Amino acid sequence: MFVYGTLRAGGRNDIARFSPAPRHVADAAIAGTLYDLGRYPGAVLGGSGRVVGEVYAITPELELQLDLLEEVRPDDSGEYIRREVAVQVGAAELACLVYEIQPKRIVGRPVIASGDWFDRTPSVS
Repeated sequence: MFVYGTLRAGGRNDIARFSPAPRHVADAAIAGTLYDLGRYPGAVLGGSGRVVGEVYAITPELELQLDLLEEVRPDDSGEYIRREVAVQVGAAELACLVYEIQPKRIVGRPVIASGDWFDRTPSVS
């Protein structure tokens, strides 16, 4: 799982607080744009920007808990859509799940220029 917002270590929803405990694999970044939604961020995948985050090994049980937190729905009508992305970790490329925000949720929201939720300086247009 690639996490980029409140699920990161030290975040409000730190993934380490869930059970069964995830295993931190690496810090990483993926292609995308990070938006400030107020109390949490949303990433749109792809493009030339970078989204900073962390990679964790999780169990199916933990995945279900995270899907509930992120309001993932089977018909993709929830707040986030669970996607799979390739994440470069050292010399390896790992297939990771990531939560992409519904596009309608970012309308009028500022972009986080750094791509890092913990460095929320919005870009100036």
